[in-house]
Amino acid sequence: MTSDRRTFLTTALAATVAFPASAAAAEVPPSDDEFETLRGRWLALSLGTGYDPAAEPYASRLARTGDLARGFRATMSPAADSLWPQYPFDPPDGITQSFDRLWTMTQACLQGGTGSTGDADLLADVLRGLGHVLTAVFNPSTTPYGNWWHWQIGSPRPLMDIVTALHDHLDDALREAALAAVDHFIPDSALHDYSGTSTGANRVDLCRSVALRGIAGRAPERIALARDALSPVFPYVTEGDGLYADGSFVQHTQVPYSGTYGQVMLDGLGRLFTLLAGSSWEVTDPARQIIHDSVEHAYAPLIHDGLVMDGVNGRAISRGYLTSDDLHVMRSDHFHGQALIAAIAVLAGAASEAERARRHGMIKGWIARDTVVPILTSPQFDVADLARLHAIADSAVPAAPEPVGHRLFPAMDRAVHRGDRFTLSIAMSSDRIAYYECGNGENPRGWYTGSGMVQWWGRDSGQYTDWYWPTVDWYRLPGTTVSTKRLPDRAGGEWGEPKPDVRWVGGTTDGTYAAVGQHLKGLESTLEARKSWFCADDAVICLGAGITCADGVPVETVVDNRNLGEGGAPSLVRGHGWAHLDGHGGWVLPEGGDLHTLREERTGAWADINTSSSPERRTRSWQTLWLDHGTDPHDASYVYLLMPGATRGQVAARAADHRWLTVLRNDATCQAVAVPSLGLTAANFWQAATVDGLTASAGASVLVRRQGRTATLCVSEPPRTGQPVEIAWDRPVRAVVRADPGVEAEVAGGRLRLRVTPGTACETRRCEVALG
Repeated sequence: MTSDRRTFLTTALAATVAFPASAAAAEVPPSDDEFETLRGRWLALSLGTGYDPAAEPYASRLARTGDLARGFRATMSPAADSLWPQYPFDPPDGITQSFDRLWTMTQACLQGGTGSTGDADLLADVLRGLGHVLTAVFNPSTTPYGNWWHWQIGSPRPLMDIVTALHDHLDDALREAALAAVDHFIPDSALHDYSGTSTGANRVDLCRSVALRGIAGRAPERIALARDALSPVFPYVTEGDGLYADGSFVQHTQVPYSGTYGQVMLDGLGRLFTLLAGSSWEVTDPARQIIHDSVEHAYAPLIHDGLVMDGVNGRAISRGYLTSDDLHVMRSDHFHGQALIAAIAVLAGAASEAERARRHGMIKGWIARDTVVPILTSPQFDVADLARLHAIADSAVPAAPEPVGHRLFPAMDRAVHRGDRFTLSIAMSSDRIAYYECGNGENPRGWYTGSGMVQWWGRDSGQYTDWYWPTVDWYRLPGTTVSTKRLPDRAGGEWGEPKPDVRWVGGTTDGTYAAVGQHLKGLESTLEARKSWFCADDAVICLGAGITCADGVPVETVVDNRNLGEGGAPSLVRGHGWAHLDGHGGWVLPEGGDLHTLREERTGAWADINTSSSPERRTRSWQTLWLDHGTDPHDASYVYLLMPGATRGQVAARAADHRWLTVLRNDATCQAVAVPSLGLTAANFWQAATVDGLTASAGASVLVRRQGRTATLCVSEPPRTGQPVEIAWDRPVRAVVRADPGVEAEVAGGRLRLRVTPGTACETRRCEVALG
């Protein structure tokens, strides 16, 4: 081994073991050079620490990195318009891909166990390739073309990773060329104005590249710019992109995106918080606590046994396989969920000790419960993420269980309900939130994913993981009421453009039970309906009313559509007013009705719904259950109970128990139910109405829970007019115990009268009373 090669090897290995994996963010190692301290910390975050490169799962991951790097080196062929022939610089995807490959080659040089650790010849080729891309295309003389993302985010990220990692091996000219490129493509103006594409997750990515540019260029003003430009990301927003006070996360103005763009934002902020902690540029804005709080408030409720619910994954549901050189990973709900969990692990490094313990408990629980795609060997992770997750799994912190209860996310028209044996999500749309998003050749048939789609998980969390989206009937998504009129791909427009002209979407909850409702209008259809979901402990009561359409085709309510897997054959058993699917759960029709069923094989490819995905075709078995409202129905309705995870006996017993549920009203004015055994009465008032002694002066969602000698009334105003709503409850009430701000309560003649000023965010207001 030559002296130069030995020196490089020593430097590289020192960089990867500089900081222990469990170090708290604020523990900045002492150094006379703060820029070098930060550079070393970024290497620790990016390359990992505290692991044995000879042990699994690290050894095979590192060996793969080495194999990839050597393959890249062998095929690298600089030309005027490319660095690798298969990745031309036009379109700009090729530039991003070139920097990504150079970053892989850099990692192979720096990390132990790759078979190329400290390889000076490989290093020389990294520098040669870097210089070629910077000279040929990624420089201040180039005017951006194609997708802006590659110029401002996709390419600067790996470029700055390379420059930070190889800082001491770059000559001044190469380093300055890289820094000048970042200055050109991410000008100061991109961080001064919080608008356009420089918001939310995108803003965090921009700040990441600018901060590393400042560290590499020893430019404190650039680091300060990046730090200060993060501040607009922190506060809760009331419209457009960002995090809302109710836990919603929206990107592209009107698309729920907690699971993908939200993950990018959380990961990026976690890295920057950790990088800058304790330094001269520490993020000290008090509003940063909102981000720490969002883990439990905004993200954890959407994670179930390692997956993140597809209702907050936008067009990413169509992506299927991630194929990158030799990496072939299914980008499913578990893929996105595990990426979010890894981001939470990164952010935990910058949290307080108490917060870190809670985050680690949640992560440890998700690791233990994800049996579909085991997290600790997930192929999507590099050794840095694996080391962080293994350290948490091996820690003494107790694993946290999945919570039980209900969470409403009114700002993104989503709801999550968790019972003892199931978890369920509801995805809706309004004049604030799009029916669906398509774009870049992705998700062209997601038309009804916001039309009351209900996803649920019982014992198996793989229901929507196993080739669900390429083989599902897109006209029969579970829970939806749809016109069977055929729609073209990308119906309504791209990038979340199509939205229904409706306001009444939302609900109310006491944290355990909930009333959720959607005024539904069809996409490019005359369909209109009112849909309600009343969430109880072991069942969800599903009501539909006012179902009207003039499309000249049948209208259906899809009671459910279960993916049975490859050759799956669980038995569907039907009784009087009920049906049960073995291993899944059951459905009850308390008022009768003709429940149609279909068992079929469906074949599809990810390429059918994503132009950049695999053309490989697979077949899955499906069990569909639906109610047929006929052609051009007028004022049709339905009632059914969904009982996820229930046994056949439990479903049959519920169908036979005619006292468990009372449907108080089900029409286009009001939908209401009572479950006496739970002390529960819930109503969605589409307009002013009275039902069972409960009166609302305008559109409102009301839930009453009686427990012993007290009752709690929960009220929200889904139309979001902000105008006060009068609620009267014609029951003997002795006194008002407590009421939320915005609730004026009085007892007159033993009857309760409420004046609720709800605000404009569909907040739930509560009033507790003592019964007479």
